[in-house]
This record gives sequence, structure tokens and C-alpha cells, in this order.
Amino acid sequence: MTPRLLTLLAIIALCALYRVMPHPWNVSPVAAMALFAGAHFQTRAMALLVPLAAMALSDLVLGLHPTLPFVYGALLLTVMLGFWVGKDINPGRVLAGSLSGSLLFFFVTNAAVWLVGNYYPPGLEGLNQSLAAGVPFFQYTLVGDLAFNALFFGAFYALEKHFPQQYSH
Repeated sequence: MTPRLLTLLAIIALCALYRVMPHPWNVSPVAAMALFAGAHFQTRAMALLVPLAAMALSDLVLGLHPTLPFVYGALLLTVMLGFWVGKDINPGRVLAGSLSGSLLFFFVTNAAVWLVGNYYPPGLEGLNQSLAAGVPFFQYTLVGDLAFNALFFGAFYALEKHFPQQYSH
């Protein structure tokens, strides 16, 4: 294993660990982990599978729920956003990927609560209620995604600059 791969795996493992520790609601490294994995793993299979494995292991500790397939689907779509970011990693792409991932996760997971939960009535009215109920939490998702993306991409960029032989593609 190269230092680059070990570092990538360590970042993903720390994200899984963070999920099971007490933290503010919706301030989580999950979407940042997915975006980062998509941008940095050398194979798409690793980029897709490693974050899913981290989520699955932490979900075994946190508990399973009916919206998990939607959460994992949103995670996989965010990894795919990371493929785009990885084509030319720069602050603008990381910001666009982070904001897109936050919005994607918000819409997918709140729609999932409406679809599989018994909390909201069927139809557009229920979907709107579910989305509206998620709005107060979105600010925390956004802050967490932006902060963790800045941390992951910034730290890895610094490693690439200081240790180019160990961290270059």
C-alpha cells in the first residue's frame, strides 16, 4: 500500500468513526467523504466501494432504518460528483461539488422520509411538508459539508505539494 492510498483509507475510516461519536446534528463528513473519494481514488470501484463500506460499518453501530437505500444512493451520486471534481481539482470545483452534494443529499433524504415513512401524507403536499421540515437542518449540513471538504481537499493538497512522489497519481 502506498502512502497515498493509506491516507485516503485513513480519511474514510475517520469519517466512519466521526459518525458514531457525538456530534452536532447534520454536521457530518459523509458527503465530503464521498466527494473526496470520487475525486481522489485512482479507480472508480474503490471510490464507490470504500465510502459505502465505511457507511455500512458505522450504520451497524448506529442502527438501520428504511431510508438507508436512499442515503446510500445519495452517497453514490456524490461520489460521481467527485469524479467530475477530480478531473481538475480546484477551489471552484470543490465548492460546486460540495454545494451540489449538500443539495442532493437534502432532497433525496427528505423525499425518502416522505416516501417510506408514515410521517407525511401522500402527494405533493406531503413531499413539501417533508422538505420544509428538513430546511432548519440544512444549514448544518451545508456548514459541515463545506468545512469537511475544505479540510479533506486542503490537507490532501498540502500533502501532494510537500510529498509529490508519495502522493501524486
